[in-house]
Amino acid sequence: QMLGYDEADIGSSTEEAMKLMHPDDFESVVEEVQLALADVLKSYVNEHRMLCKDGTWKWVLDRGMVVSRDENGKALRMIGTHTDITERKEVEKLIWHQANFDSLTGLSNRASVREFLIQEVGRCRREGGMFAVLFVDLDHFKEVNDTLGHIKGDELLIEAAQRIRRCVQDDDWASRQGGDEFTIVLARPTTVERIEAVANRLIEVLSERFTLGENQAFVSASIGITLYPNDADDVDGLFRNADQALYESKRSGRSCFSYFTPLLQESAQARMSMANDLRVALAEKQFYVAYQPIIELATGAIHKAEALVRWAHPVRGLISPADFIPIAESTGLIVEIGDWVFRQAAQQVKLWRQRYHPEFQISVNKSPVQFHQGHLIRQSWAEHLLELGLPGQALLVEITEGLLLDPRPEVIRHLRELRAHGIGASLDDFGTGYSSLSYLQKYDIDFVKIDQSFVRNLSQESKDLALCKAIVVMAHELGMKVIAEGVETELQFQMLLEAGCDYGQGYLFGRPVPADELDTLLAGPKRAAG
Repeated sequence: QMLGYDEADIGSSTEEAMKLMHPDDFESVVEEVQLALADVLKSYVNEHRMLCKDGTWKWVLDRGMVVSRDENGKALRMIGTHTDITERKEVEKLIWHQANFDSLTGLSNRASVREFLIQEVGRCRREGGMFAVLFVDLDHFKEVNDTLGHIKGDELLIEAAQRIRRCVQDDDWASRQGGDEFTIVLARPTTVERIEAVANRLIEVLSERFTLGENQAFVSASIGITLYPNDADDVDGLFRNADQALYESKRSGRSCFSYFTPLLQESAQARMSMANDLRVALAEKQFYVAYQPIIELATGAIHKAEALVRWAHPVRGLISPADFIPIAESTGLIVEIGDWVFRQAAQQVKLWRQRYHPEFQISVNKSPVQFHQGHLIRQSWAEHLLELGLPGQALLVEITEGLLLDPRPEVIRHLRELRAHGIGASLDDFGTGYSSLSYLQKYDIDFVKIDQSFVRNLSQESKDLALCKAIVVMAHELGMKVIAEGVETELQFQMLLEAGCDYGQGYLFGRPVPADELDTLLAGPKRAAG
């Protein structure tokens, strides 16, 4: 009845019942029954599949024991039970699938690929051989999520997973680590030629257009590669190496692949060490603020300066901001450091307003990370200025072009809050990013800073001069002032002045120096205009 049969449908012999068992389960059932009959096992317990009358399979739990034997110990009678456990098996299958596979893409998950790697390492230790682990990260996926929404982002991930699966063989392993990160294990036999062919194919297919309903999106792929046993002989080491190689691909400009090298390991350890040192640098007062003067080109007056954080490490000496700022951003420490710089600059601008000019203004750089975090901190900035008796105009926040393309509401809200408190905004390194005029119209920007790469090669015949003139005209038409960065020669100064540029900043006028050194410059005679 459990299987849907009438008595006439099956015979009464054991052999007839055994014919209903799933072929894959038959041997194990027979073996265990024989052990019970031989008195090796006191009871018999087995889970197996049985064929139903309608052609489907049900899982059955059989329990039995011999209850009668003759004088020679031969089994005469066995009794037991049959229990339908199909529902339980389905639940177990679902739980196992959820534990081992990514619910969105259908690829195996992080735990599953780790288990596979443990088995691969064990196999290669016994039999020899090499395999490769690839970490794949989708570049610019965050922009898709932010602009089109998470539903479209999920659709892209599903399609990306399908493309990845098509790039590997049945013996390989593809999994989703989480977010927009994937892991691929290229099993044996594998060669460097095959590894690079797969990596190049992944980069190619993932850079192709994604059609998401009525929308289109483009991403690219950065890949980190590590080899067993060349680079590491355990799973944790392979994961660590692949991650470091992926970081190198990101640093190299994305849409490429990089192999792990011992040098990357040293670099990763150095970054970790620096991150640890950063955590105590503020408390131990290892930072100081340097100020670089910004000169009004037409008059030579200095009523502006940029605040730049500097780190004087007690052992390593002066560490370049190019080295520690990215680490501070990746760890989130930039929020606390940026707040400290703001407060130092606020104290300083109050002093210089009293001493030199009532409208002296200091600009401070604000990382995109600070816009996405630190809501309470930015509220306290306005309060801090009020406590010092300073108007918002005393400080200027420098932001990047990329930030203006971030559609998240907290970025827009943050910029509007700054504006509401009178704190101005300056667009740093203008011309090197998207330079979208629509975003310049959308936000209230007070200054644009011409990137030094345009200033460096200024000449009467250069396209750089034409670009500088175009930026000046555009900015003035939109009601913004222009600051040229990286001014180092008198010729650059004169050409920028003739182009109508408002302000200049660079070694020609002064390097970033501690506040007391800039005091000397501010107290001296101003630079004569062109």
